Amino acid sequence: MKKTCISLTALFFFAAFFSTEAEACTRVVYKGPNNTVLTGRSMDFSMEIPANLWIFPRGVKRNGEVGKNSIEWTSKYGSIAASSWDIATSDGMNEKGLVANMLWLVESQYPSFEKDGKRKGMAISLWAQYALDNFATVEEAVNEFSKESFAIVSDFIPGTEKFTTVHLSLSDATGDNAIMEYINGKLVIHHDPSYIVMTNDPPYLEQLAIKKYWDNIPGKSFLPGSVTASDRFVRASFFIDAIPQTDNTRVAVAGVMSVIRNVSVPYGFSIEGFPNLSTTRWRVVADQTNLVYYFETALTPNTFWVDLKNFDFSKGNEVKKLDLSNNKTYAGETSAYFQVSQPFQFIGL
Repeated sequence: MKKTCISLTALFFFAAFFSTEAEACTRVVYKGPNNTVLTGRSMDFSMEIPANLWIFPRGVKRNGEVGKNSIEWTSKYGSIAASSWDIATSDGMNEKGLVANMLWLVESQYPSFEKDGKRKGMAISLWAQYALDNFATVEEAVNEFSKESFAIVSDFIPGTEKFTTVHLSLSDATGDNAIMEYINGKLVIHHDPSYIVMTNDPPYLEQLAIKKYWDNIPGKSFLPGSVTASDRFVRASFFIDAIPQTDNTRVAVAGVMSVIRNVSVPYGFSIEGFPNLSTTRWRVVADQTNLVYYFETALTPNTFWVDLKNFDFSKGNEVKKLDLSNNKTYAGETSAYFQVSQPFQFIGL
């Protein structure tokens, strides 16, 4: 038995430290009494990944940005979105409380796509936004995505040699959860309300196996302390259950944000040869019960929030942007600081 435990520990160690070209992020869902549901995440990346916040109304017409075979749709729901470089939506929440988070997964392999072929496609930059635009619940999203009626199309991040490999997590106001990954070109959906924690590598089934192993070790006695994805998964899983279970919004938000900070990577930290260990750039806590989106960046001193109830998401209303460039600092509720703006252009082929 002792030999088996040592072998498992070694396996997890090597899996964590010898995966290549991954970026580190963590996502966790809190479920308190009286339908209190919040989703927190960190955005960890090996280089600066500038974010702005955007308000999109209903009725926005979009296409998949992959040429003539792009899918097309009109948004059913308004949303707040956190952009990356103003070319992609990497996080957000819609007016129904559906939250979408994109995290890096180096093992991702997307289906083949030909611009002149017969199959429809959508650029990966729109994956999270497509979910926010079209679905009120995780179940709705799972039912539609499982049809695989179009291909997710990825490409290199502009100006880099990083090919975009991400997986998508979804949570809704009922506490339901799904993780979507493309493994060997096929969509794999993990759908269960209990799937409340997600990091990067390895693929989600292996993350669950790691959790099962650590469930047998008392968290109050010992928790793994490194910044690897596997260790962050274990700590987030323990602490999200250990913090107070409450419907007091102030306490719940503070609790979830403290868990996300606990599994964040210190600013400027790096280990030579391990690009999967990356500085935390920004953090989010999405209150899906009260439709409030909390945000903080590593280089500004304040956490601020956006109350979605202060926006009119009706069709025909204007797109608005909260500019976070040059380390602009906000405090408190910031809906009044959003300015009418032209929407950013999602990057495609």
